[in-house]
Amino acid sequence: MSEANVRRTNFLFVTIVLDGVGIGAQPDAAQYGDVGSNTLAHVCAAARPDLPNLARLGLGCIAPLEGVPAVAVPQASFGQMREVSAGKDSTTGHWELAGLRLDQPFPTYPEGFPEEVIEAFVEKTGCGGVLGNKPASGTVIIDELGEAHQGTGLPIVYTSADSVFQVAAHKDTISLEELYRLCRIAREEVCVGRHAVGRVIARPFIGAPGDYARVSAERKDFSLLPPAPPVQAVLQAQGVRTVSVGKIYDLFGGVGFDAALKTKSNEEGIAETLRQMRVLAGEGGPAFVWANLVDFDQEYGHRNDPDGFARALEAFDCALPDLLAALPEGGRLVLTADHGNDPTTPSTDHSREYVPLLVIGSESGRPLGTRSSFNDHAATVAAFFSVAFETQGTPFG
Repeated sequence: MSEANVRRTNFLFVTIVLDGVGIGAQPDAAQYGDVGSNTLAHVCAAARPDLPNLARLGLGCIAPLEGVPAVAVPQASFGQMREVSAGKDSTTGHWELAGLRLDQPFPTYPEGFPEEVIEAFVEKTGCGGVLGNKPASGTVIIDELGEAHQGTGLPIVYTSADSVFQVAAHKDTISLEELYRLCRIAREEVCVGRHAVGRVIARPFIGAPGDYARVSAERKDFSLLPPAPPVQAVLQAQGVRTVSVGKIYDLFGGVGFDAALKTKSNEEGIAETLRQMRVLAGEGGPAFVWANLVDFDQEYGHRNDPDGFARALEAFDCALPDLLAALPEGGRLVLTADHGNDPTTPSTDHSREYVPLLVIGSESGRPLGTRSSFNDHAATVAAFFSVAFETQGTPFG
């Protein structure tokens, strides 16, 4: 389809990823240590969120959820998607949503990074050494090592259950520019080959011992670039405006996006998505908005807080009427997730789960079943704009 033809088409497609909101363990969950995980069902059972708008759309029609009834006539098409890529992190999930698949998972380091990685980092950056080198919560490790870091000038290196190489530094000890330089070298010269983590992340912080705080607005992700063009890059090349809200842009190293709108919370993410929908609907012309709401995962899943998770679901539910009202005639809104993160299990890691699927703007009330992969999302987006895209997915219809 030519760029000129695309530009004459007035369509808006919006995808909102509820980060970590899974809906039941996949058949291969045992390989990931996640048998029995069911983020939505367990949060609903433990904290009973009031979700009338999601219920009306058909959330309770996907799977049994306490307090979320299966309505007779859902306002959305409904189903669930299965992840087939190896891994259960955000990058893997979003890449599969974009039409890509990973046969090998990104490397993770539950015991910290091997000597060869740390030695290479120290040698190539000239930083003199590191502190930490273990999996840790970012807030915990700066409380633990922040004072030693300021005393020695050595950066704090740590990881998590995700495939990440994180470098934390106090802004008064290592400048922001220097921190970014360290991370850029780690991305380009250290975390490569078999150590090619999904993301190298710069984590600046401020404050004094006992009162340190991360500066989220100045966090910077250096992502591994996707091995092939994701769906948004193909759309972009055909004249569709592509907009990232939240961390989506970082997960793809910026590939395929015309605009990137960083947000620090679900509240900001919802507000920015709504603003973009209104602006783009008014402007006309084809546009794809892809948003990530991170609080479910970052603030509540990883911290085993089902009550906070439930309140975040309620806040999103309250925002739904405005989001639906902003969707123009002929537009499409997809609600889904990238993995699970069950806050009721002992694990604080992501969980290998199906993800919910609600599609607004197509035939309402149509069961979509269990989709064979997240690639179906990419196939659907491409088909919506009549853009040719090679993927193993099948459009929702």
